[in-house]
Amino acid sequence: MRNKIILLTLLLAACGHMTPYKMDIRQGNLITPEMREKLKLGMTKQQVRYVMGTPLLADAFHENRWDYAYSLAQRGKPVEQQSMTLYFEADSLLKIDDAAMPALSNSTKEEK
Repeated sequence: MRNKIILLTLLLAACGHMTPYKMDIRQGNLITPEMREKLKLGMTKQQVRYVMGTPLLADAFHENRWDYAYSLAQRGKPVEQQSMTLYFEADSLLKIDDAAMPALSNSTKEEK
């Protein structure tokens, strides 16, 4: 019986029916539409961190810039990528640069 199972496994592998399992890999901060709606210019860093979570990249040389990035790979191939950069002046959110939406800053907000 054991030999039959091994033989069947080898035959299926030779025919190309067996492929190794590749798990979904999620990396970074998932940015949901609800999170985007809650994010407003003028929010403090603490409020932004509450809505968005801790940024994936917070550079010591650019303390006023937070980068959020997210990627999803299924079966070894990238399926989804998101990125958002937030800029602060002092402790206030000054500009939102979102790849999914047009850039929003205090100057564009005042024009409306």
